[in-house]
Amino acid sequence: MQRKPWIGLLAVSLFVSISAGAQRVTPATGSSSLLSAGVLSGTGASAGGPPAASSASSRPHVRGVALGVTVGTLGIGAEAAVPLSEHLNLRGGMNFFSYSDTLTSSGVNYTGSLRFRSAEAELDWFPWARSFHISPGALLYNGNQLTGNALIPGGDTFTLNSVTYMSDPADPVHGSGSVKFDKAAPKLTIGWGNLLPRSRRRFAFPFEAGFAYAGTPNVALDFIGTACDASGRNCVPIATDPTTQANVAAQQKKIEHDASYARFYPILTTGFSYRF
Repeated sequence: MQRKPWIGLLAVSLFVSISAGAQRVTPATGSSSLLSAGVLSGTGASAGGPPAASSASSRPHVRGVALGVTVGTLGIGAEAAVPLSEHLNLRGGMNFFSYSDTLTSSGVNYTGSLRFRSAEAELDWFPWARSFHISPGALLYNGNQLTGNALIPGGDTFTLNSVTYMSDPADPVHGSGSVKFDKAAPKLTIGWGNLLPRSRRRFAFPFEAGFAYAGTPNVALDFIGTACDASGRNCVPIATDPTTQANVAAQQKKIEHDASYARFYPILTTGFSYRF
């Protein structure tokens, strides 16, 4: 039988067409040469297998809780922190400290006691997810105060509102004084160190600096006994005489003015923490 040349040409053309069609995407199969290349190279999803993990999933997961101890201008403290996101921690703590000493103001000797008691909460923002952070927060309870008891021996002089008095030897002047602040105070600090490191480290050594707005100091003076003029005459009960009470009130205002800088209370703290 005589072979027809066009049959061979048709067979070759049909083979080429089928091969080319197998490389094109069709709705029925949803496959393509790009997908096939992805499967072979391991960068795409293969049938029955999970998708390739992203680079972000290789970062340590932020979790757990951190506990720490601090020391600074608010006293000795303890704090705890939990993560909210890659860039945020929620932190809270308590501080305490007590110290006693003697001090003199306008000729009045006080046996004073400085007491720190506070509870605080902060939101630590790490803009670059590293050590540096900005921490707005508040002293939810501000019990920091200075108190003192006074005794002016009979015959000694003292000053109230630039007026000199003498303590009566028969009924010496004595009393108390205090300096207190607002019970709650907003605060802002910046610092270095993360109680919850975004790595596999467990320990941290944070440092912070900033201030709390504690409000205008509230000064209270309370005296009893008998006060005389500078010569020891014209003695009156200091607790009830209108003139001496007016001078006591003016002296309070003077102390409040002198202590007004303390409304921006400086905060400096350092410490140690451990992440569980």
